Amino acid sequence: MQNKGLIKLFAILFGLVSLYQLSFTFFANKVESSAKEYAEKNVNGGSGRELAKLEKKYIDSVANKEVVNLGVAKYTYNDIRDKEMNLGLDLKGGINAILQVSVKDILIGLSNDSKNSVFNEALAKADEAQKDSQDDYIDLFYSQFEALSNGSVKLSDPSIFGTKALRDKIDFNKTNEQVKSTLQQEINTSINTAFEVLRSRIDKFGVVQPSIQRIGTSGRIQVELPGAKDIERVQKLLQSTAELQFWEVYTNADVIPYFVQANAKSIELLKDKTASATEQVKDTAKKGDDIDDLLGESKDSTSVEAQKMLFNFLSPNQSQVSSTVGYAKVQDTAKVNELLNNKEIVALLPSNLRNAKFLWDYKSITPAKSADAPEDEEVAAIIALYAIKSNRNDKAPIEGDVIADAKQDYDQLSKPVVSMTMNGIGTKKWAKMTSDNVGKFVAVVLDDYVYTAPSVNAVISGGSTQISGGQMTVSEAQDIATVLKAGKLPAPARIIQSEVVGPSLGKESINASIWSFALAILLVLGWMVLYYGKAGLYANIALLVNILFIFGVLASFNSVLTLPGIAGIILTIGMSVDANVIIFERIKEGLTGGKSLATAVDEGFSIKGALSAIIDANITTLLTGVILYAFGTGPIKGFALTLMIGIATSLFTAIFITRLLVDGAVTKGTNLTFNTNISKNWFKNINIEFLKKRKLAYVISGAIIAFGLVSILTIGLKQGVDFKGGRSYIVRFDKPVKANEVAATLKNAFGTAPEAKTYGSENQLKITTVYKIDEEGRQVDEQVQSELYKGLKPYLGDTTYENFKPGFEKAGSGIMSYMKVEPTIADDIKQAALWAVIGSLIVVFLYILLRFRKVAFSIGAVVAVFHDVLVVLGVFSILYKVMPFDMEIGQSFIAAILTVVGYSLNDTVVIFDRIREYANNSTSFTAGLVDKALSSTLGRTINTSLTTLLVMLAIFFFGGDSIKGFMFALIIGVIVGTYSSLFVATPIMFDVAKKREKK
Repeated sequence: MQNKGLIKLFAILFGLVSLYQLSFTFFANKVESSAKEYAEKNVNGGSGRELAKLEKKYIDSVANKEVVNLGVAKYTYNDIRDKEMNLGLDLKGGINAILQVSVKDILIGLSNDSKNSVFNEALAKADEAQKDSQDDYIDLFYSQFEALSNGSVKLSDPSIFGTKALRDKIDFNKTNEQVKSTLQQEINTSINTAFEVLRSRIDKFGVVQPSIQRIGTSGRIQVELPGAKDIERVQKLLQSTAELQFWEVYTNADVIPYFVQANAKSIELLKDKTASATEQVKDTAKKGDDIDDLLGESKDSTSVEAQKMLFNFLSPNQSQVSSTVGYAKVQDTAKVNELLNNKEIVALLPSNLRNAKFLWDYKSITPAKSADAPEDEEVAAIIALYAIKSNRNDKAPIEGDVIADAKQDYDQLSKPVVSMTMNGIGTKKWAKMTSDNVGKFVAVVLDDYVYTAPSVNAVISGGSTQISGGQMTVSEAQDIATVLKAGKLPAPARIIQSEVVGPSLGKESINASIWSFALAILLVLGWMVLYYGKAGLYANIALLVNILFIFGVLASFNSVLTLPGIAGIILTIGMSVDANVIIFERIKEGLTGGKSLATAVDEGFSIKGALSAIIDANITTLLTGVILYAFGTGPIKGFALTLMIGIATSLFTAIFITRLLVDGAVTKGTNLTFNTNISKNWFKNINIEFLKKRKLAYVISGAIIAFGLVSILTIGLKQGVDFKGGRSYIVRFDKPVKANEVAATLKNAFGTAPEAKTYGSENQLKITTVYKIDEEGRQVDEQVQSELYKGLKPYLGDTTYENFKPGFEKAGSGIMSYMKVEPTIADDIKQAALWAVIGSLIVVFLYILLRFRKVAFSIGAVVAVFHDVLVVLGVFSILYKVMPFDMEIGQSFIAAILTVVGYSLNDTVVIFDRIREYANNSTSFTAGLVDKALSSTLGRTINTSLTTLLVMLAIFFFGGDSIKGFMFALIIGVIVGTYSSLFVATPIMFDVAKKREKK
C-alpha cells in the first residue's frame, strides 16, 4: 500500500480532532451533572418544576466561569455548551413540533375579510379537500374557486382581492392565474415573516441548540427544542399570534341583568336535552341487569338534570363594581361559551351591550381548600370572565403595532410584570383612552385572553403601561415580552404534529443505550478474536477507531444523536466488521491456494479481491441512507445520518487502518493465519448444490408470503399515529395496571375505548386515541389531556394534574412522552414513506444494472428485496397482537424496512460479485459455477449475519422500549435477507439469465 505515512498522519490528526470535539461534550456534561446534584440536594418535595429551576439557577451561576483551560485557549460553560454533541428528544427529552401557518387566514386577511359567497364557499371546500390531499392549500382553493365561479366572478374582483391594499399588485384586468401567482408571493412573504418571528422567539427561549426550519412551500415550520422541560410554556410561545389589543370593558353591574335573562332562556334551551338524557337513562335501566351499572347510570342522570341552566356553569360576580363579570370552573368554560354564543341567547343582548364580546382570563386560580374538606377532595380551578366593549368590525381602539418596546419588569410589590413603551401614535391613543375611562376599566388582551383589566385612576400621557396578572410568573412575563418584541405572526400557527419526551424517559433511554452499545461492542470484539485470532484483534482496533471517528464527526458538525441514530451506529459496526470479514476471507483463500502471506494480503485488499464487493455493498446501503434522509423526519433523519457517516468511516478504517496494522505485522514477520484453533476448519471444503433446492425455496417463500398477505388483508397492520393521525401517550403508574381495564375506564372519558397496551414494564401503558383529533386549537389538546387525567385518576394515586402533564422529571406517575399527529399531515407522512420505499427500489435496480451490466442481476436483487419486505410485513401483521412490545407501522418501521433493503442488497451484491468473477473466468454460465460461488462466500455470509444479529439482539434485549419494534423488524430482516440472498436472489437471477440465453 502506497502513501502509508500520509494515511497514518491523516488518521492521527482525524483522531485528535475527534477527541478535541468530544472533549467539549465531556466537560459540558460534568457541569450539567453538578447542576443536577445541586438541584437534588436543595429541592423541596422533589417537584420536577423546582428541580428544573434549581438546575437553571446553578447553570446561570457558572455560565461565565472558566471550565476548560487548554493553555492556548480557555472556555466558559457558555462557550462549550454550543459545541457539545446534540442529543435528540428520545435521549434528552424536549419537544419536536410541526406548525402549520394558516394559509386560509392569510387569504382572508388579503381579501380584507371578504364576504363574497363564492370566495367563502371555495375556502370551505378547500378545507374539506385538504383532509385527503397532499396539494398546497392555495392550489386547492384555486381549483375550487374556478369550479364554483365558472367565470361569473374573478379573483381580482373588488369584493375579493381587488382591494385598496393590493391595488398596486392586483388590478381588475388580471386573470385568475395571474392573481394566484401574486397571492402565492404574498403567502410566501407571510410564511417567511412567521418563520422569522418564531425564530426570534425561540432564540430568546434559552434552550441549547434549538432547530427551526421550513418544510417546502406548504406553510409548515418544524421546530425542535431538545432539553425543553416546560412543555406547556413552549406550546404557548410557539402558537401565540401576539395579537395585542387594548379595549374598554363593561362592568359586572352592566352585565348581570343580561346574565339573569340569559339564565332563564338557558333553562328553556336545556330542558329538552335534560329530558331526553333522563329518558335514555330510564331505557338503559330497563334493559340492564347489573344493579351496580344501574346505580351508576342513575347517578349520571342526576348530574345531567342538575346541569339545566347557565348559572350551573357560570357564577356572576355580584360583589362590588369590577371588570370581572363572572367565574367558572375551567372544565365548564366550553359549556359557558356554547350557551353565550347561542343565537337565542345572543338575541337577548340589550342595545348598550349589542357588541359585547366575552373573553376569559389568561390564567386560572385554584382556591384554597376549606378546613373541613376531605383530604382526597380535589379543588377545581376557576377562571374569570370579562365583557369587552367590541364593535361591528371587532377592531380594537389600540393594537399591538403601537408597541415600541417590551420587557419583563417588577411592580411596586416586587411582582413580575411586562412593561411596555408605545410609539408616538400609541401614546396619543393611550392618553385619550385613559382620559375617557378615568374611574372605569380598560383591558389588555393578548390573543383573545385578558391579562389585566385594571381601573384607570388618572390619564396616562407618557405612552407607557404594564401587563400584570395576579398570578403571573417571571417566565410568563419574559415570554410575553419576547412575543411582543418578536412581533405578531401574520396568521395563526397551530401545531399539527408534535412529539414530547419527558427528561425522565430520556435519561432511561441513555442508560439503556449505553448498556446495549457496550454489550454489542464486546460481543463483536470477542467474536472477531475468536474467529480470526490476531488478525481479528487488528480489525477490532480499526473498529474502535471507527467509533471514535463517527462520534467525532457527529460532534464536529453539531449533528443530532438519537436512539435510532445509536442503532445506526451499531448497525454500522456490523457493516464495518463485514468489510473486514470479506477481506480476511479473501486472504484466507489466497493462503489456502498456496500464495505467500504478503501476496495474499495484497490481493485481499485489492480491487480485484475484496475491494470491489465492499464498495458495491456499501454504495447500495449508502443510497438507502440518502433516501431515508431525504424523506424522513426527526429520529429517522438521525438514523440515516449516522448510517451514512458510519459507511464512510467504516470504509476508511476497514480498508486503510486494518491494512496498516496487517502490513505492519507482515513486515515484522508475524505469522498471521486469519483463524484460530477453534475456527480453522469452519466453512472449509463446502460444496452445496444451492440451485437444486431452488424450487423448494420458491415453494417455502411463496407459502410464507401468501400466509402473510392473507393476514395483512384480514387482520391488517397496526398503523402508528404518524400514519393514521391521533394522540399517543406513554403513561407510567406507581403500580402495575391491566391495559384492558384502563381502556374500559377511559371509554367514559373519550366516548370510545382508546387503544391501550403495556409498554415495557407492567406499570407503563401506551394509550392511543383519536378523540377530538379533527378539532383545532390549543385548548383542545389541553382538554383531551385533562380528560385523560380524569379517566386515569383511579390509577394515579395522589398525583396532581400539574405533575401528570408531560415535561419535567417525574418521581411517580405521569405522562412520560406524548405524540400528536393531525390526519392531514398523517396522509402526507404516509405518502412520503411510500415514495421513499419506491424510490429506494428504483435506485437500487438502476445501480445494480449499471454495475453488473445484466438485467438478470437487477431482477434477482429487486425480487429478493420485495420478498424480504413482504415477509417482514407479514410477520408484523401476524404477531402485532401477541408481542409484548410495540409493532406499529410508522416512520420508524419504514426506516427499518429500508435498512433491511440495504442489508439484503449488501449480502446479495457480495454474492453477485463473486458469481461475476467466476463467470468472467469461465466460458459458460452453469449451475455448478453459481453453486461454487455461493459455497465460497458462505463463510462470509454466515459470519457477517451472525455478528450483525449479535449486535441487534443486544440492542433489542437491553435497549430502550421505544426501539424494540424497530429492532425486531431489523432482526427479522437480517435473517430473511441472508436466506433470500442464497435462495431467492441468486436462483431468480440464474433462471432469468438462462431464459434470456434461450431467447
